Amino acid sequence: MSDVINLANKFNLFQEPWHPKIVGKLNDSYVKLAKLKGEFVWHHHDNEDELFLVVKGTLVIKLRDRDLTIHEGEFAIIPKGVEHLPVAEEEVQVLLLEPKSTSNTGNVQNERTVEAEWI
Repeated sequence: MSDVINLANKFNLFQEPWHPKIVGKLNDSYVKLAKLKGEFVWHHHDNEDELFLVVKGTLVIKLRDRDLTIHEGEFAIIPKGVEHLPVAEEEVQVLLLEPKSTSNTGNVQNERTVEAEWI
């Protein structure tokens, strides 16, 4: 069944940063929305690539050799195995496209590790 998803309406349903929400399924991947603010944790994903599409704000993804600055309407794909640190000086709204098996903290398990939930 096809539905139209309004991103602004979905972003209004939650406030907590770094807690991805699932809004769709595409083959073996989830479409997730997340609000980001502050610094996350250095991590990588052993088996999954990760797409970050910035809907609102500016996101910096620190890599070990450089920084990626992603503005509204831009996206970056972080390949599997690449260590990265997302940083959002101000609140950023992102759409994530990643395999269903992807943990938000990748190879790191700590208090920031959460299961994405449907909204």
